[in-house]
Amino acid sequence: MSCIVRLLVMPVLLLLSSVTLASASPDRVALVLGMADYETITPLTNTRNDAEALAETLTDIGFDVTLGIDLTEADLRQVMKDFSFRSETADLALIYFAGHGIEVQGENFLIPVDARPRSNIDVQQQSVSLKEMLAVVEKARVMRIVILDSCRDNPLGGNIDPDAVLQSALQATDEATRGVGGLAPAKPDRGTLVAFAAKDGQVALDGTRGNSPYARALMEKMAKPGLEISLMFRQVRDAVLEETQNLQEPYTYGSLTGTPFYLTGTPDGDTEVAEAEPTKTWSKLRPDQESQLLALANLGDTRSMLGLAYIRLNPEDTRFDPAQAVSFLERAVERGSPEAQMELAKLYEQGIGVTVDEARALELYQAAADQGFADAINDLGFLYYQGGLGLRPNPTKALELFERAADLRHPEAQFNFAALIDDGMIADKGPKDAASYLYAALRSGSQDVLNLLLERPTMFAEETRRELQSQLQAYDFYTGTIDGDIGPGTKRGIRAAYGLE
Repeated sequence: MSCIVRLLVMPVLLLLSSVTLASASPDRVALVLGMADYETITPLTNTRNDAEALAETLTDIGFDVTLGIDLTEADLRQVMKDFSFRSETADLALIYFAGHGIEVQGENFLIPVDARPRSNIDVQQQSVSLKEMLAVVEKARVMRIVILDSCRDNPLGGNIDPDAVLQSALQATDEATRGVGGLAPAKPDRGTLVAFAAKDGQVALDGTRGNSPYARALMEKMAKPGLEISLMFRQVRDAVLEETQNLQEPYTYGSLTGTPFYLTGTPDGDTEVAEAEPTKTWSKLRPDQESQLLALANLGDTRSMLGLAYIRLNPEDTRFDPAQAVSFLERAVERGSPEAQMELAKLYEQGIGVTVDEARALELYQAAADQGFADAINDLGFLYYQGGLGLRPNPTKALELFERAADLRHPEAQFNFAALIDDGMIADKGPKDAASYLYAALRSGSQDVLNLLLERPTMFAEETRRELQSQLQAYDFYTGTIDGDIGPGTKRGIRAAYGLE
C-alpha cells in the first residue's frame, strides 16, 4: 500500500511511517478442508473430490497447501492452530471448506465428521465457527480469504434432525444439496473476504458431475492467468448462475484492500501477490477487465472505484488523469471507503488533481482513522506529533494514535511504539512490552523493521533486546543465551520470525 512518508527523529532512532512488504517464503498458503464421511449426519458425495481437486489447483498456481479430509473436531482444531501460525508470515492466507454447515442464532458453524448434533448447543460445542476460521487467517500480511462451499441453516429451530434437514433440502430442488436456507451474512474485518457458495436464502448444490458447481467454477477461474481477484469471484458467480439455471448465486462479503491481486500472475506474467505501488499494478489490467471494473464501480463497488483511480494516478500510464482519479475517489468516499478517504486526503494535501486544501485533507484523514484504518491512524499520529495540516503539535494525542495503530497490527506503528516504550515515553509499559511490539512487527512483515533489527539492534536498550530474545525463544526461533547480544544466532531467529528461514 502507498502512504506519505512522514519521518520523525526521536532521541534514539528514526521512526517509520511507510509500509514496505518483502517476500517471505511461502508468500501464499492455503488450508483446504473436505468433509464427506460424516458419522451421524448424511454423508456428502462430492466434498472430498472438491477439496482434493481444489488443493491440486492451488498447488499448481503456487500456493503452499495443507489438505485435510474427513477431520474430527480435535484434528480440525489442531490443523487450524498450525495453519494460523504459518499464515502470519504469508502475504495471502486462504481457507476452503466443503462440508456441512449450519447457522445457529445468527452465527455460522462448520461441522467436522465426528459431530453428533441434536440441538443448537451440540452444534456450538461440537463444531468450528466461522469466527474461529477468520481468526486463523487474520494475521496474514496482506489478504485473507475464507471460502465456504457449505451453505445451510438450522431449519428446525432448537432441535436438529439430520434426516429431516436432508429431506427438506431435497424437496427444494431435484439435485442434492449441501443444506437448505443459507448461512448467515458475514461481517469480516477489512482486508478479509468471505465467499459463500450461495447467498443467504439459497442452497449450495452438491453437484452430479463429480464436483459441486461452485468448486468447478472456482478451479476454472483461479487457474486463469491475469484475472484480478475481485473480477475472478464475479466470473465464478456468473458461471454458477448459468450452470444452476439461477438456482444458486454465490456471494462474497468483506472489503478487500485497494491492492490488486492476481492468483495466477498479472497480465504480464508477474506472480507477486502484491506490490508497494498499486498504481503500477492496477495499470497492468487488460482493457476487458477495466471494462468489468467500470461495470462493478457503476454498481457501487468501492474497490473497483479505487482501482480505476489508481490507474489514473500512474503518470507512466496513457490513462493518467488525476482529475478523473479524484472523481472516482470522491464516489468511493461518498460510500464510506476509508482507503478512498486516505488516498483523497493525500491528493488534497499535495494538490494533485485538486487545489491544495489542508482542512479537507485533515478531515479525510480523520474520517479514515475514525473507521479504524491503520494507515490513516499512523499518519495522523505523525501529524499530531510534528504539527501539520493546521494542527498544533500534540505529543500526547500522537502517542495515543501510535498505540492504536500498533494494536491494529500496522507494522511500522508497532516498531515505532516499541521505540517509544524503549525511550521511556510510555509510562505504563516497559522492555517486555517493547519486545512484544517488535516481535509483532517482524511477523507483520515490514522489511524496514527487519533491516533495522539486523543492522542497528543497539538502538534498543539491552533489557529490551533480552526480552526480544525471550520472545523468539518462546516460539522456537532462538535457542541461545538470553544476554541481549544480537549476534548471529539471534539474527537467525529474527529472520526466522520474519519468515525467511
